[in-house]
Amino acid sequence: MTLTDLLTQPNGSLPDCLSAVAQLRPEHPALILNGVTLNYRDFDQLVSRAAVSLQRDGVQPGDVIAACAGTSLEYVALYFGVLRAGGVMTPLPPSATAQNLTGMLANSGAQWLFLDQPVAKAWDLEGFMPAVKAGHAPVALKKVWFDLTTGADSGTQCSWTQWLGAETNPTPVANDPDRAFNLIYSSGTTGVPKGIVQPCSMRWSQTQRAAASGIGFTSVLLLSTPLYSNTTLVPLLPGLALGATAVLMSKFDTRQYLALAARHQATHTVMVPVQYQRLLDDPTFDEHDLSSLRIKGSTSAPFSAALKAEVLRRWPGELNDVYGMTEGGVRCELKAHLHPNKLHTIGQPSAGHEIRMIDDHGIELEHGQTGEIVGHSAVMMKGYHGLPEKTREIEWFDSTGKRFIRTGDIGRFDDDGFVILSDRKKDMVISGGFNIYPSDLEAELEQHPEIAEAAVVGVPSRAWGETPVGYVVLRPNASITKEALLTWVNGRLGKTQRLADLLLITDLPRNEIGKTLKRQLREQYLEK
Repeated sequence: MTLTDLLTQPNGSLPDCLSAVAQLRPEHPALILNGVTLNYRDFDQLVSRAAVSLQRDGVQPGDVIAACAGTSLEYVALYFGVLRAGGVMTPLPPSATAQNLTGMLANSGAQWLFLDQPVAKAWDLEGFMPAVKAGHAPVALKKVWFDLTTGADSGTQCSWTQWLGAETNPTPVANDPDRAFNLIYSSGTTGVPKGIVQPCSMRWSQTQRAAASGIGFTSVLLLSTPLYSNTTLVPLLPGLALGATAVLMSKFDTRQYLALAARHQATHTVMVPVQYQRLLDDPTFDEHDLSSLRIKGSTSAPFSAALKAEVLRRWPGELNDVYGMTEGGVRCELKAHLHPNKLHTIGQPSAGHEIRMIDDHGIELEHGQTGEIVGHSAVMMKGYHGLPEKTREIEWFDSTGKRFIRTGDIGRFDDDGFVILSDRKKDMVISGGFNIYPSDLEAELEQHPEIAEAAVVGVPSRAWGETPVGYVVLRPNASITKEALLTWVNGRLGKTQRLADLLLITDLPRNEIGKTLKRQLREQYLEK
């Protein structure tokens, strides 16, 4: 069956698409990383070898395979190999604490763990890896090392080259749209990470959407976020199934990114907002020819109107700000280049996505009223793995029984049908009975010419229940004092919004995909 035929299927297989591309364009580059290029023929064979090796080890459809490592060609091959074997891929964040890692592995039920030496070294510091090596870890795992060059330590550990067989004909696995495709753990910025079960049908819908948008053989994707993140997986997995070339980065670096974009004539990129800021701040930015990058995407964190405007001014081409959740159901898109007067919004609901607002009691609100954003689409998770009560908490059903995903975000529709995002519901500060949205205060702070970034969190207050405090990163060579800034911003805020305190810091704490760790800021303030 041809690639065109496969894409017309209501529920297709990404590994099948990959094989079709390999037959049609065997020499076409699939992956580029650190100067190494893997063409589609060799990539497809590597995927099959991984699938055969998994089946040799007893992996059955529905079994969970975990990986916790940096970006590598082997990692991507493993991802597709797991899918070809019918397994459920579980990419884990290398930055996880030993406690969270143990919890995620236990929750997932994974019996195989692929990892690398840098990750193991970091965990050694927390006492986790010594327990793993001694067989005393709280989870029983077969461990495969991506970059271990020495012999196996024991019967439960070996290197990738030792583990990978030469056979390239895995036992075919029937495509099941309801089977779990992967298990993605939430970033944990607001609590303990939860395993998001994404079915095969969800990833297939994303692949069809990518095909409809024009992703194909002439596309070159430049991706610089980690492989455990949905920010990377949403463009990468469909891109490889559709015959695009994916240029990956082990770690984001502005000079390297700019050089790669020009060298490989990248056509598409997806980044988080802080990466756009760092690129524009690079003194060599304007020296690089980035005209090939026709479509730039941003997701995973709030993208300020001011930064969008600066990107549009200095970096011509399409700029798409996408708002969504790994859990699915909700997706809005702002084509900033087409709507320069709507940069303060997150755009309009994407095709096939139904967005509504509800109040604290779950009652649907009228158009234009502010409430929690909920969404329904064909692209929705099955639930949180092993956590039925958490799954119920995030679901909302309308009067007809239609299932929606709750975002925990506060927003409203404007008169033109664009969504204005106010804040995370959990981040909202209730002070003296008044609702205060930190994003409003952050936007006000960032109006000051000497402020580069700002974050506002709520902390306990004896007088008001909660009160807002601000954290500010100043621009280089700024000379203003915190006292002067506090006076300035409180003079512009309403009486109920005023900051109780303001702290100057060198950087806002973020996870690896750019989300500000507000929970960490709250804890930091309370420990003062």
